Amino acid sequence: MKRRFLFLVSVVCLSCVVFNPALWAQQSATSEGVPAHIVVTVEPKHGSTVPEIRKEDVMVYQGRDRDPVTDWVALQGDRAGLELFILIDDESGLNVGSQLDSIKQFINTQPATTKIGVAYMQNGIARVVQNPTNDHAQAANALRLPMGVAGANASPYFSLSDLVKKWPASEERREVVIITDGIDRYYGTGDLADPYVESAADDAAKAGIIVSAIYTPGVGHFAHSYWQSYWGQLYLSELADKTGGEAYYIGFTGAPVSFTPYLEDTARRLQNQYLLSFLVKPPKKAGWQQIRITTEVPNVDLVSAGRVWVSPEQR
Repeated sequence: MKRRFLFLVSVVCLSCVVFNPALWAQQSATSEGVPAHIVVTVEPKHGSTVPEIRKEDVMVYQGRDRDPVTDWVALQGDRAGLELFILIDDESGLNVGSQLDSIKQFINTQPATTKIGVAYMQNGIARVVQNPTNDHAQAANALRLPMGVAGANASPYFSLSDLVKKWPASEERREVVIITDGIDRYYGTGDLADPYVESAADDAAKAGIIVSAIYTPGVGHFAHSYWQSYWGQLYLSELADKTGGEAYYIGFTGAPVSFTPYLEDTARRLQNQYLLSFLVKPPKKAGWQQIRITTEVPNVDLVSAGRVWVSPEQR
């Protein structure tokens, strides 16, 4: 079952029409504002039919002020390029082994325009076993059983930040699907302001990386602790919302019967994404600017993060 927790969400400010952070500072602000670009997922509220959304249908607000929308491009055809990492927690229970075929099928059914990488969370780092490649069979073959050992990973959020920092900038959109219980064994649980969750979300958002999460229990006592798994799933939902992704969880301590429905939903989301370009008000100092993206087209949600990072250097 898929649910969503409601949190303050965040999005990265991109200052070019591509996804290369090194180019962000090359665009200067116009008299109307600072150029910003974000990836938006069009999500139908009912059924599977995605209605047509045009540029003039999209509205961006900062508070009560409406920002000018300058472009709305479907990320399909020659703009469909994607780098996607599958990041698996090595402290996951061995039940993940029964899900490997589902993950392999997901990898092998992705379009040729998608490069797929595979990495494992180990001791707070992301150990990459396959860099993003168009050879989907090669990426699928890089999958293995998680170690399934308590203490194999300090914090999944350390590992995500590490992956973001070592991932070379790209002109293509970048996304991650993390598979973990979400429990921060380094910081602890029971705190809505876990600094490592916030830091990982900020790192991903500033790099323009969308993170989605599939919950699966870890090993040891935490695998059947409702308190721990509750907070772990809460953190994963927060992380996904703050980067414009989706979190999938089951609401209790057991393992999902199958990852297939979650991966199929992920594939649908990837096929219905747009690059939204707009102008935000120039700031007095660097910081996050809250935004709200909406449309009057019925029966559809525009899903993205909800704040942009803007600095005076972009003016």
